Amino acid sequence: MEIRVLRYFLEAAREENITKAAAYLHISQPTLSKQLKDLEQELGRKLFVRSNYSIKLTDEGMLLRKRAEDILEMVHKTTDEFKSLGTVTGGDVYMGCAESHLVKYLARAIKDFKQLYPGFRYHIQSGNTEQVTERLDRGLLDMVLIVESPNLSHYNYIEIPGVDTWGLLMRKDHPLAKKETITADDLIGIDLICSEQSMKADIPRWCGQKADALNFTGFTNLFYNGSVFVREGLGCMLTFANLADTGSDSDLCFRPLFPVLENKMYIIWKKYQVFTPIAELLIKELSERLNREYSPSAPVQ
Repeated sequence: MEIRVLRYFLEAAREENITKAAAYLHISQPTLSKQLKDLEQELGRKLFVRSNYSIKLTDEGMLLRKRAEDILEMVHKTTDEFKSLGTVTGGDVYMGCAESHLVKYLARAIKDFKQLYPGFRYHIQSGNTEQVTERLDRGLLDMVLIVESPNLSHYNYIEIPGVDTWGLLMRKDHPLAKKETITADDLIGIDLICSEQSMKADIPRWCGQKADALNFTGFTNLFYNGSVFVREGLGCMLTFANLADTGSDSDLCFRPLFPVLENKMYIIWKKYQVFTPIAELLIKELSERLNREYSPSAPVQ
């Protein structure tokens, strides 16, 4: 199975049309058709359902699409890594991030780091802990920022200063907006939006068995999308402080939970991981910077 053929396959899957895909790839339509049929013969599975005007992926085709995307992403990342070997003027680092205001510490470090290494480029992928950790384990990311304690048997880590504080994001005209803090009893009967990860792990940590009585009507992994649903009156969202604009011009407000629920944030990477020179330098810079400037005795801003 050749990398070139996988690229052909993905373009055909995206276009759902052999002629359009061939034109984009600058090859003839018969050549592309033959390459795809050869790929099906090699795998022993039908990848497309063909009609006069379009092609659709079979279940086997959808599986190959997922695998091909991962393979090509790894090829691209490996190519970048080899390009950066022997030089410390720059290179690419791939990071996964949970949504948190504490990401500002990473951004500040990168801003200074780019002054030393102007050829440095960063690639940020957002997602919950499970999503970004999975990509880290598959070698698609160099490091990730998560909002739960790392598995010390698998990962090295740097602790980021400060905490994320949980609360309820709601419209300002919601009855609970009159309260200063929100308890579990306040949430009974309220349509709630939350991430599935937090619904299973964080909320039970806060209110125990009362979590079973809460009405989770929607789940989201991205804060912004959830906040739009809140604004449109689809419910209230359990989320971190400092993510939403709740100023005087906003129609949203945030109230902290009581008792207080907090999460720490960590930068993690696989144990025994071999980094490119630029990624290794960034890890060193982050470790030294956070230990030096944001020690427990230093004020957190």
